[in-house]
Amino acid sequence: MMAGGQQEALDVMLAAIPVGRLGRPEEIANAVVFLCSDAASLIVGHTLVVDGGYSIQ
Repeated sequence: MMAGGQQEALDVMLAAIPVGRLGRPEEIANAVVFLCSDAASLIVGHTLVVDGGYSIQ
């Protein structure tokens, strides 16, 4: 259980994320592993946004 208005603040934040949830640490790690892999060898100087679609609003 969250104290005070924390749950309400979390609900507002989650409503603004298109996937409807916070990202899990392993999802961030998966993006990092991809960028370190040969599959990303031509990706240079790019910002990879891993935010569940929040920034496209």
